[in-house]
Amino acid sequence: MTQTASGLGTIGVLMGGYSSEREISLRSGRVVIESLTKAGCSVVPLDISTSDRGQIKDAIRGSNIQVAFIALHGTFGEDGAIQSILEELEIPYTGSGVDASACAFNKVLTQKKLKAHGLPVADFSVVYFQSADLEDILKELKQFPLVVKPACEGSSFGVNLARDKEGLTVALQEAFRYGPQAIVERFIPGRELTVGILEKQALPIVEIRPQKQFFDFEAKYQKGLTDYIVPAPLPEDLARHIADIALQAHQILGCESYSRIDFRLDLEERPFILEINTIPGFTETSLFPKAARQAGLDFTDVCLKLVQMAYGKKK
Repeated sequence: MTQTASGLGTIGVLMGGYSSEREISLRSGRVVIESLTKAGCSVVPLDISTSDRGQIKDAIRGSNIQVAFIALHGTFGEDGAIQSILEELEIPYTGSGVDASACAFNKVLTQKKLKAHGLPVADFSVVYFQSADLEDILKELKQFPLVVKPACEGSSFGVNLARDKEGLTVALQEAFRYGPQAIVERFIPGRELTVGILEKQALPIVEIRPQKQFFDFEAKYQKGLTDYIVPAPLPEDLARHIADIALQAHQILGCESYSRIDFRLDLEERPFILEINTIPGFTETSLFPKAARQAGLDFTDVCLKLVQMAYGKKK
């Protein structure tokens, strides 16, 4: 049963941004606004379309909001930048803080930190634009196929599967379009899973079954190219194990309120963490809301709960 808005003040939904994920963020923001408005909340949409911190501060101040629902994906939304502005303005906000956001947004920092704490991650090599050397990468990771990702990007932008040296060269060129650092990982054959964390609890696991071998941007956003099964058909003890690893990852990075942890499950049913999303997609068909719905929370429930937790963090 959907909760009702009670004493939540004016909620500013921050969306848009200027990253490659702008359109996805606008979609998330619009659905959140619609949901909170239907629940009786006072909602102000804030489309962030500049990188100028002064202008952004002025816009937020002028909106007279009491709390911020961050629906900004990618650069400036998930990297700790908007969080630092809201803290300077003493406005509580949804999701993780500055440090956790910055760490989770950088795939290199994330994988290094998780590996240092003994959590399972795919073998990886860090590559810089100025010194990319294919032979060094292959010496480290041994064999193809390899997954190439920009270090700081979301929604599978710039992510490609390289099956040979020529493919690796092309994939690195694509990744470097999004920044000077890339991460190359050993491709793990098997199943794709994701685990949402809400208020220190793991939500039901979602299995992602793309029609293509690789869950890339097209498979993620083009309707009909991917099936989602929730809860994922897994033995109970394995599901508990994966959920426990997800919760550990959330805590190790210092994430707050909610996150979504993506996994590959290899052919021997060993889970490997791919990345952590501190602001996962938030339309009603996105993976995090699907998992929440399976746990008995409709979309509005989740939105209201996140706003309430934002106030709780400030207290």
